[in-house]
Amino acid sequence: MTYVVGIIGAGQLARMMHQASIGLGIQVKLLAEAADSSAAQVVADVEVGDYTDPETVRRFAAACDVVTFDHEHVPTAILEELAADGIAVRPGPKALVHAQDKAVMRSRLGAMGIPCPLNRPVATPEELTSFGAEVGWPVIAKTTRGGYDGKGVFKIDSADRAGEPFASGADILAEEYIDFRRELSALVVRSPSGQAVAYPITETVQTAGICTETTTPAPELSEDQAIGCQQLALRIAHELEVTGVLAVELMQRNDGSVVVNELAMRPHNTGHWSIDGAHTSQFENHLRAVLDLPLGSPTVRDEWTVMVNVLGGSVQDLPAALLHCFARDPRLRAQLYGKEVKPGRKVGHVTAYGDDLPSVRRRARHAANYLMGVGDE
Repeated sequence: MTYVVGIIGAGQLARMMHQASIGLGIQVKLLAEAADSSAAQVVADVEVGDYTDPETVRRFAAACDVVTFDHEHVPTAILEELAADGIAVRPGPKALVHAQDKAVMRSRLGAMGIPCPLNRPVATPEELTSFGAEVGWPVIAKTTRGGYDGKGVFKIDSADRAGEPFASGADILAEEYIDFRRELSALVVRSPSGQAVAYPITETVQTAGICTETTTPAPELSEDQAIGCQQLALRIAHELEVTGVLAVELMQRNDGSVVVNELAMRPHNTGHWSIDGAHTSQFENHLRAVLDLPLGSPTVRDEWTVMVNVLGGSVQDLPAALLHCFARDPRLRAQLYGKEVKPGRKVGHVTAYGDDLPSVRRRARHAANYLMGVGDE
């Protein structure tokens, strides 16, 4: 029997899920926004259509054993209709809404006693101003739906700027500003039968809201702190009945405590290191989970793994530029996404691993800088 996994969305996450599916003998069917999307370039069975159209999604899902996602933007109501019709949607809409709607997520996590920033939905600039006066400026304002890679997130320094987040007409969630030491990611995978695995905690670097570098395992994190973060993510996955990858993005304060920043229920940029750095990648484990197959080991292959994103720069011919990178570092690993190079756009990533962290970082950063056409550090 050949399983057919339908993926809604055709970005680099779907492309790397397809790569993982080949060795498992899984057939991937894709609902793509455009024929030249990253994953549509490599998947054989592609339907181009609108993921916000109920009939398009229903027709697509009918030909699949299970439906999963490259992004979280499919309207919740459509997914609820699929689930009601008995179609296997994983993660299901009752779980996924917590990654789709930040206000819903904050309310649920707060009820669970999960540490989060102080927050409140606000409908007007006046309500945002009142929130800022209570918790202190600056505050963070986020669109409750649709934001990613820093989009839809506003740092508001004073009441004079309180109108800015409302310009788009989107619903807004206000949060206290957390003066954090660093950002961490707790990545776990859960299957419908309840099996779950936790990857090592990853330190992430965000630049202008975009993840630009990860280090795994997170340096200077005690064993107790790491286990605590993993247990936190596993608890959220269990309570929300997540199927597949759950990425819990955390902010760590100077005292070592953490608060939850965001949730994602799909393979995640902070887990790209696992393709080459873990015994089972997040992409393979996501596919195993949505099909309820036994999950693979999330343990590391080497002491340190550093992933650096390649953002669009002055280099247009990325495959040709790999000549230098691979000649200089035969152990370097690279993933290119088949995207047109545009300034600041994620077009690939590189991964280095080894037992000396400063050396591993230098290798990964040099390769990414070369592919972006910027000077080395």
